[in-house]
Amino acid sequence: MMRYTVVRGGLGLLTVRRAVLSPRFSHSSPRSEYRPIKKVMVANRGEIAIRVFRACTELGIRTVAVYSEQDTGQMHRQKADEAYLIGKGLPPVAAYLDIPNIIQVAKDNNVDAIHPGYGFLSERSDFAQACVDAGVMFIGPSPETVRKMGDKVEARSLAISAGVPVVPGTDSPISCLQDAQVFAETYGLPIIFKAAYGGGGRGMRVVREYEELEENYQRAYSEALSAFGNGSLFVEKFIEKPRHIEVQILGDKYGNVIHLYERDCSIQRRHQKVVEIAPAFQLDPHLRNRLHTDAVNLAKQVGYENAGTVEFLVDRNNKHFFIEVNSRLQVEHTVTEEITDVDLVHAQLHVCEGRSLPELGLKQDKIRVNGCAIQCRVTTEDPARGFQPDTGRIEVFRTGEGMGIRLDSASAFQGAVISPHYDSLLVKVIASGKDLQTAASKMSRALAEFRVRGVKVGHSAANISKKWGGGGVIKK
Repeated sequence: MMRYTVVRGGLGLLTVRRAVLSPRFSHSSPRSEYRPIKKVMVANRGEIAIRVFRACTELGIRTVAVYSEQDTGQMHRQKADEAYLIGKGLPPVAAYLDIPNIIQVAKDNNVDAIHPGYGFLSERSDFAQACVDAGVMFIGPSPETVRKMGDKVEARSLAISAGVPVVPGTDSPISCLQDAQVFAETYGLPIIFKAAYGGGGRGMRVVREYEELEENYQRAYSEALSAFGNGSLFVEKFIEKPRHIEVQILGDKYGNVIHLYERDCSIQRRHQKVVEIAPAFQLDPHLRNRLHTDAVNLAKQVGYENAGTVEFLVDRNNKHFFIEVNSRLQVEHTVTEEITDVDLVHAQLHVCEGRSLPELGLKQDKIRVNGCAIQCRVTTEDPARGFQPDTGRIEVFRTGEGMGIRLDSASAFQGAVISPHYDSLLVKVIASGKDLQTAASKMSRALAEFRVRGVKVGHSAANISKKWGGGGVIKK
């Protein structure tokens, strides 16, 4: 039954649309300590920081931003109730990886909980543990779960224990080039190197010829070391032209786990997702059910709490293989929100406080798919130079808007200075409609309305073919 409740924090005229109950009304599950969150820090920057700030404001929660010296003028600093400099004297990225400084700022300013966003420290178990040790809630899984899921080899072992199929690969990180050579000789080419302690396409190299093995091993190691501080790699058999399907999961402190259906992230460039679609189009119903079941079973196997994503590859024969769990909110969480009407950041906050999924109205049989949503990323990259990042000042900025269009951004405005130090994402464009064709038409129209001058831009997507068999058609 739909209930309405007044949002706390003095916003008396606002109501929560979904069923969110006060703890005193809960009779559905045993109660652990309920700890209301009054102030949240986001240990991140850009659009994801603003996304979390907005959710907190809707719930009457005070917000805290942190920023590097290079981010003094960035919009996420302006959107928070409070903002504090971190990493003074450190390089731009290192500032957001300075765990002691971030924790100290949180303690000095009475922060109740820290949201890690995505990237940076979001999948670092030592950061999650540092929050717990400081008496600050970590808005995500437990440190132990983050550690298990962050170790791709251990996550693979857990998947096998849960009965989830995996791609043939090494059981532990390889220690030298010779280990990779032995694997290649055993399973044949192509193979793929992957970072053992990170994701997002970094530290990934495909080897198709034996002559490329040493060079790609060294490159993958260097990329992993630079991105994650650990160059450990593992090796898998490379599946040619798979579909990349991921399942959104949500768990609470009481063992309840649900899925919020799947996203198709098959359209990628250099192992980086550029277009995401929910739900996956023309997916065999039996395969869809197996993906959902395996994702939930794996999450229950590790006692998963909060939001996460279980990622799979699907080959040409509709066989699926587990590849990893991202123990955080994904860049593409937006499309899931659009088709399920579940605010994932609200859910993260409530679960962190100690509320159960049933009392939040989040039961599996209540989650329904409504229509289709597509996300595309407008980035400051130059298509003429192989999508190399571009920098400078935005002189003209006009967006595409209208019915069925959602824009999540941070630095997308006239006069904004695009830094060379961080990700090139300018704005996420999310189009939703009653079906894929409707959503794709809205996306094409919205992207055509964009006008950006001063920096080069590329966008992922525009025309998703109705016949998925040949893959999506990307217009850049």
